[in-house]
Amino acid sequence: MPRRTPLDRLDRLVDVATAVFIERGYRRTQMADVAAALGVAKGTLYLAVAGKEALFDLVVRFADAPRPIPPLPLPVATPEPGATLRLVREELIRQQAPRALTEALACTRVTDVRGELAAIAGELFDTLTRNRRRVKLADRAALDWPELAALWFEGARQGLATLLAQYFDDRIRRRRIRPVPDVAVAARQVIETCVFWAVHRHWDARPQDVDDAVARATAVHFVVHALAKE
Repeated sequence: MPRRTPLDRLDRLVDVATAVFIERGYRRTQMADVAAALGVAKGTLYLAVAGKEALFDLVVRFADAPRPIPPLPLPVATPEPGATLRLVREELIRQQAPRALTEALACTRVTDVRGELAAIAGELFDTLTRNRRRVKLADRAALDWPELAALWFEGARQGLATLLAQYFDDRIRRRRIRPVPDVAVAARQVIETCVFWAVHRHWDARPQDVDDAVARATAVHFVVHALAKE
């Protein structure tokens, strides 16, 4: 019968492995690095996961999951070829079209563009916050994994930017938001503002001490007041 790990140990394994993958990237991370960070022998780590592929798949699944993580049969098996990428693809498809943005694009009569902008930026910020470690992990691992890079950068990020640019273009034509030199650049600017304050600032070499609620409110305020007409 497969062994099961105590809840606190599985939580710690995922937390530590996530941090190591983010710091070193997928290719440079070795099982010995994770074992050292955990303070255990490498052989002990293999009692929990079959290898690096299994460990990375575990991290992708549970990096931002509620704690405690449910107990799993050990060792966690190596996923089938392509399984981790399918998991990432399914999750991106599920979250790729934010509700507030989709509803705004379908709206035929605009009555509150400030409310639209606040809802779009706020939902983006909240989604990034809920998936903070997986976003950072994907950014880092994609540099070593071309298939993941295609999903992450060309699929998810570009898809969101395209939808946002369409929204900006429509609202500019309706004269509801300020004209911008390039809607694609404006869309990327909004995305990166939210990504930095929701995700990347937590890995900054000297992070600014800002409450999450304050960071969210400021990012949303910036987007609304930069684009909405007085």
